[in-house]
Amino acid sequence: MDLTIKGKNVEVTDRLRDYVHKKIGKLDRYLPSITEAWVELSTEETKAAGDRQVCQVTLRSNGTILRAEERSDDMFYSIDVVLDKMYRQIARYKGKRKNRWRGAGAPAEPLPIDFEEEEIEEDLAPIVRVKSFPMTPMHPEEAVEQMELLGHDFFVFYNAEEGQLNVLYRRKGGDYGLLQPELA
Repeated sequence: MDLTIKGKNVEVTDRLRDYVHKKIGKLDRYLPSITEAWVELSTEETKAAGDRQVCQVTLRSNGTILRAEERSDDMFYSIDVVLDKMYRQIARYKGKRKNRWRGAGAPAEPLPIDFEEEEIEEDLAPIVRVKSFPMTPMHPEEAVEQMELLGHDFFVFYNAEEGQLNVLYRRKGGDYGLLQPELA
């Protein structure tokens, strides 16, 4: 497993680095297929003093991404709690994979497609962060699983069936929508 530790507004001391290596190394026992792990430790200026120390862990395993974040007043506590979240996500991920191979998990009907146009405001906010990430082709059902594992409300993926980028999103009713762009 390739482990990357990054500090943002915090010095990553040897003690902190060793603690992270020790704790993240244990994840390999529960999910041996982990290829990469990123740990971002940061200190943020917030009104609540108990939310200043942030630990975010991202794992890549066979094209699947698992991510968890925790905030507290102590960095070591944040690391411990975020790892507890990771253990739960790994257990859920492994359970879904088992169910998938048994034939469960595939929806009986296609996902509903619903897109509502919104008015664009004239005062656009500046882009403050850009992320790039590798994409592996997947089916919409796999994208739903991935989105649930990440805990996000939307997920951008390369649809293997359509051969194009799609956006999967959670609707207010709890079901899902799928955006399939077409060039005008």
